[in-house]
Amino acid sequence: MKIAIAQINPIIGDLQGNADKILHAAQKATTADARLLLTPELSLCGYPPRDLLLNPSFVESTHTSLQKLAAEVPPNIAVLVGTVTENTNAASNGGKTLFNSIALLEAGNIQKIFHKRLLPTYDVFDEHRYFEPGLQANYFTLDGLNIGVTICEDLWNDEEFWGKRHYKINPWADLSILGVDLVVNLSASPYTLGKQGFRETMLKHSAQRFELPIIYANQVGSNDDLIFDGRSFALNRQGEVTCRARGFGTDLVVVEFNEAAKDLQPTRIEPEYSCKDEEIWQALVLGVRDYARKCGFSKAVLGLSGGIDSALVAAVAAEALGRENVLGVLMPSPYSSDHSVNDALALVENLGINSTTLPIGDLMQGYDRTFAELFAGTEFGLTEENIQSRIRGNLLMAIANKFGYLLLSTGNKSEMAVGYCTLYGDMNGGLAVIADVPKTRVYSLCNWLNTQKINTQNINTQKVNTQKTTYKRPPKEIIPTNIITKAPSAELKPDQVDQDSLPAYEILDDILERLVNKHQSTGEIIAAGHEQVVVDRVVQLVARAEFKRRQAPPGLKITDRAFGTGWRMPIASNWLDAIKNAP
Repeated sequence: MKIAIAQINPIIGDLQGNADKILHAAQKATTADARLLLTPELSLCGYPPRDLLLNPSFVESTHTSLQKLAAEVPPNIAVLVGTVTENTNAASNGGKTLFNSIALLEAGNIQKIFHKRLLPTYDVFDEHRYFEPGLQANYFTLDGLNIGVTICEDLWNDEEFWGKRHYKINPWADLSILGVDLVVNLSASPYTLGKQGFRETMLKHSAQRFELPIIYANQVGSNDDLIFDGRSFALNRQGEVTCRARGFGTDLVVVEFNEAAKDLQPTRIEPEYSCKDEEIWQALVLGVRDYARKCGFSKAVLGLSGGIDSALVAAVAAEALGRENVLGVLMPSPYSSDHSVNDALALVENLGINSTTLPIGDLMQGYDRTFAELFAGTEFGLTEENIQSRIRGNLLMAIANKFGYLLLSTGNKSEMAVGYCTLYGDMNGGLAVIADVPKTRVYSLCNWLNTQKINTQNINTQKVNTQKTTYKRPPKEIIPTNIITKAPSAELKPDQVDQDSLPAYEILDDILERLVNKHQSTGEIIAAGHEQVVVDRVVQLVARAEFKRRQAPPGLKITDRAFGTGWRMPIASNWLDAIKNAP
């Protein structure tokens, strides 16, 4: 039996558009002689639909779309579609009114419905808010083949792999008892760095333990702050990868189940990425492209300071949207160095993006005159520095409003963590592209980008003629070397550098990794080799900056612990003592 995986990129709420993508995949799979098509979790409505599920008319429309899709599916193929269904027993028995479900469509009808059994509530997930867990092990028989059906989290509870159970039941173990021949998993698993390797390792353990092959179909695309990397795959009974789909792009792959061997046969296996930076780059490009497309933007604007953060964001935007659709705005002040302006202009030339220059010196003087009487007798300080950032933020917002551009914020995770950013200034924007990228990783990404011998089509290139052919030669560097090597600075006062206010970024990022990602106490961080005075200061900054982060634009998530949907810290709180006093 041939089984196809439709790695599609749904738009949340676009029921007709998503149904068309599923139908197109079914038609294409039919031409490849596939008997069964898998689609991702909630593929019909898109994942995560969040509070759209609280609207009864949306749920009703989803069911209507499902029925229509069932009638249109080609007659020779069965399709598993992710959808929501009503819990008709909720009124009498209690519980949530919906299930996270999979519908089996065949021969013009909805043949069976299967419900997700394990509902995650950690990190970005909040499925108990909407769904009731299914109680039955899910499987069906197709042409004599018994196929177990699981949905995303259902396979993340192998107690032998984890060393403990996160839930009371293990759906894969239940399916093995029922004697199924094959397990399929329909997922919408958000991307984080290194997660694909973890998925394959985890499912390899279970495939070997239960001696069952597995086909894993994952969603691709970006929805708000969440990026879905696709990379659907299949494992045979020995836990060996027999198929892997593209990363960060739509795909349709066909795997074959050999009934005599009761196992999956090898087919196309897309290679893994060469390094972490390449993987992150692909994620960020997809995140920007999809956020713009799904929100109705075709062009983007950002401020170019001549610094490394804005340089990286500009490069990502040029690749995601096309260099002709990106506008970089230089806004020099009297404190801006000549080399910063020149570095920004060199970046513009390398990327081939559009640019304009709006000096802010006169605007700063206007603020000085306005505040002269009220601020009399006070010294120049943080307030005046922030006014410069807010002037720039207003200019960028005006351009975005005037021309309908998406404003991209350029702050990195290290800055967002400690509040080294200005509300209503450099935090302005519709999308914070690198808000989950630590400063040290920003440098790593820029260095990696400059090592690429053949750059992508949207980066500016120069045509070179030879006697035989015409080809494109990439520029020497994408990110000007001086941007990478100079000391980082906000340039809001003379001779300013970031390390006037912050520890060296190598130190800061390690402390933040331990505090934010690993939940270590100050005692543990100090024991790891950091000075107490530095640790205490960083912890204090992180706590105080919570009110800023709450007002930030959505930021693309690439780590396990991002300042976004999954970060639920209180603003009005006093948790510093608990962190400091912990052993």
